[in-house]
Amino acid sequence: MNGIFKNIIRTALLVFAGTNSHAQDLHFSQYFNTPMLVNPANTGFNPDYDYRLGGNYRNQWANVGNPYKTMSVWGDIKVFADKFENGWLGLGGSILKDEAGAGSLTSTSGFATIAYHQMVGYNSLLSGGFGVGYTNKRIDLNKLTFDSQWNGRFFDGDIPSNEPFANNNISYVDLQMGLNYAYFASENMYINAGISIMHLNSPKESFFDPSISDSRVSPRYTGFLNANIKIQDMWIVNPNIYVSKMGDAWETVLGVNANRDLGDNGAQQLILGLYYRNKDALIPMFGYQVNDLRITVNYDATISTLSSLNGTRGAYELSIVKSGILPSGASRSIRCPSVKF
Repeated sequence: MNGIFKNIIRTALLVFAGTNSHAQDLHFSQYFNTPMLVNPANTGFNPDYDYRLGGNYRNQWANVGNPYKTMSVWGDIKVFADKFENGWLGLGGSILKDEAGAGSLTSTSGFATIAYHQMVGYNSLLSGGFGVGYTNKRIDLNKLTFDSQWNGRFFDGDIPSNEPFANNNISYVDLQMGLNYAYFASENMYINAGISIMHLNSPKESFFDPSISDSRVSPRYTGFLNANIKIQDMWIVNPNIYVSKMGDAWETVLGVNANRDLGDNGAQQLILGLYYRNKDALIPMFGYQVNDLRITVNYDATISTLSSLNGTRGAYELSIVKSGILPSGASRSIRCPSVKF
């Protein structure tokens, strides 16, 4: 019976992920390492550098049937810093892919984002961003089973499911926007906050016939607050909180990570962190930074009722971010304050 129960759980999760307008977006525990997925106004906000390239991989719920796999690659760059007085543009792009469950529900998205950043006085930075994307979702209906196919002993795929599916492939355009504010209190501290709205256009997303379901993707509202604080020239501590609401679903993650200088110039840094996702998971994090390359890994230890199914095994995640300076150095005519070793 335990196997039957897990099969039903997997099917329910898969169908709701593809048809329920209140389902949560794909996400990463290391949200701070997926800046444009959180807020398009983060595009080009990278003190001391001209560009960033990043990659993320997440494997989730491996103990509950087929694991959910989420991947992304992204990049952004500062441009036209010599064209604006105390300001610059950020241009960015990202590709995301999610593979979910026994029905091979696959979501692939591509986004282009743009943001404008303006210094306000000597200590403040105001940013606004906009993004447009295209999403495609596919599902293999032949791999799904439903309660109507239970013959008393097992799920029989030859029994018609009578589910009103119209297709197994949907696509839509997606819009997003956001605002950021950063305050640089001193060379040893800055505070950054932002808000964003994803799915501005509430795109239609349903595998069912339109006469059965006109399901749409609910707007997702996200806010974050973080700080960078340098302590005794040895540690840079980054406390932060992230809150997101989509339909009736809420996600709150809070915690802290800290960089420890292993030398005397920040060329090598140890990264340690601990986060908590409300009513879901404890998330320890470990990483290492060499010059402009940062690699971090985390493990989500489930503490919700799902732990009885997955044995507290929630997810593991890998993030790689490379920052750099353009050879010409033209975009560095604007130097944003930062906290650094």
